[in-house]
Amino acid sequence: MRASLGTAALAALVTLIAALPAGAAPRAGDTAAAFSLKSTTGNTVTLSSLHGKPVYLNFFASWCAPCNEEAPSVVSLYQKYAPKGLVTLGVDEQEDVSKAKGFAAKYKIPFAVVLDDGPMGKGYGAIALPVHVFIDRSGKISTYRLGEMSPSEIEDAIKKITAR
Repeated sequence: MRASLGTAALAALVTLIAALPAGAAPRAGDTAAAFSLKSTTGNTVTLSSLHGKPVYLNFFASWCAPCNEEAPSVVSLYQKYAPKGLVTLGVDEQEDVSKAKGFAAKYKIPFAVVLDDGPMGKGYGAIALPVHVFIDRSGKISTYRLGEMSPSEIEDAIKKITAR
C-alpha cells in the first residue's frame, strides 16, 4: 500500500509538471532574458547593467533544501572568481524580503540578492529550484541547469564564462 501511494504521488507530480506551460528554459547559445528587479537593499539590478561581465544567476528559496546545501559552495566560488570579473546574483523566488535577507545572512552572502515574484523565474524556466544560469560576457547563456549542481560542476560552468 505504501509503495503504491508513493508511486501515485510521483505520477501526480510528473503530471503536474507536464501540465505546466512550456517554460522558456534557455539553452546554451540563447540570449539571456532581460530583467529588472529590486535587491534586498532596495537597489534595482538589470541584466543590461551587467553586460560585458560573466554572470552567474543562482535561483533559490529559503525553504529549498538543495539551495541551502549549495549556498556555502556558491559563496566560496563567488569569492574565488569575483577577482576575475564574475558577477553572481542570487535570485530569491517568490519570497518576501525578510526571508531573502535571512537566507543571505545565514550564509553570509556577499553578492546582491534580488527578489523575483515570478516573471524572471518564468523567463528562465524555473519550474523547480534551484536553477543555475551562467551567462557569458556577450550576454549568451553558456550553461543552464534546473536542479542541484555539485561544487565542481558549478566551478566548471564558472570557468567557461570567466575564461578570456
